[in-house]
Formats: sequence, C-alpha cells, structure tokens
Amino acid sequence: MTASPGFSNPIDRARILQLVPHQGDMCLWDAVDAWDAARIRLRSDSHRSPTHPLRSGDRLRALHLCEYGAQAMAVHGGLRAARAGGTAPAGMLVALRGVELHVVRIDMLPGELECDAQVLAEGEGSQQYAFQIHHAGMLLAEGRAAVMLRQAP
Repeated sequence: MTASPGFSNPIDRARILQLVPHQGDMCLWDAVDAWDAARIRLRSDSHRSPTHPLRSGDRLRALHLCEYGAQAMAVHGGLRAARAGGTAPAGMLVALRGVELHVVRIDMLPGELECDAQVLAEGEGSQQYAFQIHHAGMLLAEGRAAVMLRQAP
C-alpha cells in the first residue's frame, strides 16, 4: 500500500482532525501510515490515555475497538474526499458484523495499536469496510462495519 499523490506519508493527527467530525480526545487515531483508494493503515496510542472518553470504571474494553474500526473508515473517507477536492459526508454507523474480539481490555497494552481497514462495498449512500486491529503483531479485533452516509440536500 502506498500513499496517494498529494498527501505526505505518514499523515499526522492534525491532518486527521481536519478530515473527521471526531474532535479532541474522541478522535482516536494519531497517524495514517499508508492508504490508497481501497485501504488504509493507521496507528494510535490513545488507548493508554487516562482521559480516554470511552473508559468506564478506569478500563477500556476491547469492545471499543469497534469504534476504532469505524473511525478508520471516517479517516479513509475524509482522505478520499479530500483527494477528489471535497469533504466526506457525515456518516452513521448502522451495523457491525462478524466482530471477533481476542482480548478483554486494551488500556493496559503498551505501545501503539495498528489498524488495517479496506472497502468491501460502497454505494452513493453507504459503505462497508472490513477492519483488523493489532498490537505488537497480535490480532486484537476484526470485523466488518457498515455506515450510512448523509446525502446533501
């Protein structure tokens, strides 16, 4: 996978924040390492933050990796739209399928999380992606996510 023309590789958090509606601590990804029209690879160490907005009972459960996967879709959509000279439409997560979690919690993992996501299907008003999230070479979570895109009036 290589970076697309016109974008530096890697893409930093500041650029990610320009592309997605998720702001502040709710923006979970720190960098894009590579992307093309069909795939994206990202990384983050936000799971270790004591102020992570999804923490509950001082823990961050593996279930929240689904949000990391969904946000990978948003970053990819933002990059693709920017490459085409526009902005990505807002999306709403409507389905998760085939999700497998291989750990119980992620807040204690040292080092960065890495995500690979790829477009499986897309239409004018929806997208479906597959995602895998790893830590130090170990698969933490995998699944598919579907998003409905808001259409311009």
